[in-house]
Amino acid sequence: MNPVRKALIATAMVGSTLTGGALGAYLFTGGTANAATTSTSTPAAVSNGSGSSTTPGNPAGPQVGADGKFHSNEDAAHEAGESAAREAQETAGQVPTVP
Repeated sequence: MNPVRKALIATAMVGSTLTGGALGAYLFTGGTANAATTSTSTPAAVSNGSGSSTTPGNPAGPQVGADGKFHSNEDAAHEAGESAAREAQETAGQVPTVP
C-alpha cells in the first residue's frame, strides 16, 4: 500500500475517532440540557411599609403562579392603594398593566 494512502487513512481514522468521542461525550454528559428535576428558590418576603409583604423585584405584585396563570393580590392593604382600572383588569383575570 502506498505510504501516502496509509497516512490519509490513518488521519481519517484518528479524526473520526476524535469526532465520535467528542460527540459522545457531549451527548452523554448532557451538554446544555438539564435534568428532569429543577431546583427553584423563592425570594424572602419583604415588608413594603403598608402592612403587607411582597417579594423583591415584584413590589406591586402581578402574581403568576407555578401553573403560569395570573393570581390577583387580594390583600386588604394592596387593594386599598389600587386604582379602579387595575382592579378591573385583575377581576377580568388579566395581568395588570396600570398602577
